[in-house]
Amino acid sequence: MSEQDEPFGAISEKDWQRLEKAAIAVRERAYVPYSRFPVGAALLTPDGDIVVGCNVENATIGATVCAERNAIGTAVASNQREFVALCVVTDVDEPSAPCGICRQVLAEFCDDLPILMINTRGDRRFTTLDQLLPMRFSGRDFLEKG
Repeated sequence: MSEQDEPFGAISEKDWQRLEKAAIAVRERAYVPYSRFPVGAALLTPDGDIVVGCNVENATIGATVCAERNAIGTAVASNQREFVALCVVTDVDEPSAPCGICRQVLAEFCDDLPILMINTRGDRRFTTLDQLLPMRFSGRDFLEKG
């Protein structure tokens, strides 16, 4: 078995492929008239459901919502608050990681999370939320007073 065939983060290759397909499809629906940088994201729940999101830009830029946060928002609206994997699709030479704000939002719901970053040419890069956001601030910080 090659390294490519081995499951990452205890997620099967079949589930990674499902996430990849969903993220690629939703990326096509991104609203990006300013940056022309469409992003698709797909979250996997413990029950095997997939929740997707794409980025939605705004002329004020600050009101733009990233694909990962849109996926989280959709999931929460559907009463899903636990996630076991994330796939993010971009069209750049090196697959892109979630931005800092998205990392913090993901940390609100996940202690750690295996993440697959891919580009539209199929280059894959695996990481984890712990690697992207070490020593993160979380709700536990409120509870650990004194």
